[in-house]
Amino acid sequence: MSLNRKDLLGLEHFDKKDLQTVLDSVKPFKSLFTRSVKKAPTLIGKTVVTLFYEPSTRTRTSFEIAAKRLSADVVNIAVNTSSVVKGESLIDTGKTMEAMKADYIIIRHSLAGAPDVLARNLNASVINAGDGFHEHPTQGLLDLYTMYEKKKKIAGLKVLLVGDILHSRVAKSNIWALTKMGAEVAVAGPPTLIPPAIADLGVKIYYNLDEAIRNADVVNILRIQLERQQENLFPSVHEYVELYQVTKKRLGLAKPDVMIMHPGPMNRGIEIASEVADSPAAVINEQVTNGIAVRMAVLYLLTPNGTAIKQVRKNASSN
Repeated sequence: MSLNRKDLLGLEHFDKKDLQTVLDSVKPFKSLFTRSVKKAPTLIGKTVVTLFYEPSTRTRTSFEIAAKRLSADVVNIAVNTSSVVKGESLIDTGKTMEAMKADYIIIRHSLAGAPDVLARNLNASVINAGDGFHEHPTQGLLDLYTMYEKKKKIAGLKVLLVGDILHSRVAKSNIWALTKMGAEVAVAGPPTLIPPAIADLGVKIYYNLDEAIRNADVVNILRIQLERQQENLFPSVHEYVELYQVTKKRLGLAKPDVMIMHPGPMNRGIEIASEVADSPAAVINEQVTNGIAVRMAVLYLLTPNGTAIKQVRKNASSN
């Protein structure tokens, strides 16, 4: 089983078959988590490099754990103490890693398209861990898998994305994946944080959260990027809380079994009320757990001659 591609740069060019391949591949890797030794030999002898030009806790750690659980050697490059600060270009940094026999380079960059540039110039597999306002494909995949695991389907689900759609790479990857799998996707937030062109991706736009949340199966709450408030895209945090915070009262308008998601980190008391974040409806910590299994599956699926996944299933079931 394979994705028949060298790199994972975004979900825009994935089709339904690709997405289903990932979903079908995650469960056996997640089953490893119940073992006393949570490892598989899939990537023995392979080297995984994480190259993060932006700060990250969840994504970087998740990739590192995923690679180590597949028995790979992992190297973390601290960009602020690397040759990048001396003026080394992105391509030269990548070629240096490849010369050191890196098999995978996982990159996060502030510029959209940076992973594509790297992928076109390297033989190593490049995985996009978030590029500018473009995409965050593995977050999109782990969100997709979490819905699939809990709801047992994607087609027909009413999924609402709430918050800063304009700057969110998570929103774009979610939209590409969910619409291709047959979900009904809507976005809600202040007009200044929702680009009108987002409707061209097949989603409904709402500026009234109470209207948008009615009968939702899933509400995925995006972080309000307070560092961007200097752009004055909404009058005040207080006004945002009044109009767009997801509260227990507002959830009463959604379906009784509504699922609450958040890619993290959360601004409690701003985009999400603590009573919602800590409620039984929230699967925020499960998203983190699933992120490791999804990234294990991605690393496996980009491996041309990787260990057969049926062997992973066999090992998991025998322990």
